[in-house]
Amino acid sequence: MVILGIDYGDRRVGLAKSDLMGMLASGLNTFVWKNDMQIPVYHIADLTKQYKIERIVIGMPLNMDGSRGHRAEVTMKFADALKQVVDIEIVFWDERLTSVSAKRTLREQGRKTGKDKGAVDRAAACHILQSYLDSL
Repeated sequence: MVILGIDYGDRRVGLAKSDLMGMLASGLNTFVWKNDMQIPVYHIADLTKQYKIERIVIGMPLNMDGSRGHRAEVTMKFADALKQVVDIEIVFWDERLTSVSAKRTLREQGRKTGKDKGAVDRAAACHILQSYLDSL
């Protein structure tokens, strides 16, 4: 089963997918967008067909105390828009501190994170998806 991982943001959407066995996450790309939420929704819908995605895992930006704030509500709106276009199970996964982990991983690989925010978003999507896969 191929699973898509999403790190959703107001300007960029980091994307990752699992292997066929559902064991390893790897980065796809970072989709940059502005203003119209339907743009990334349709891009992701195309990816679900291209890669035969059977499940989508979206990082849920919870507050440190576990509560849902404004960012979580925006993410829920995005998921609702996505549900209107794709008939695939959508799972939410706690994404607290994934950007910190993603930056650390990139620095350990010798990559600079300051200018390439897309790489951070892609790595965060990998962390979200890999954490979900590990839980299975």
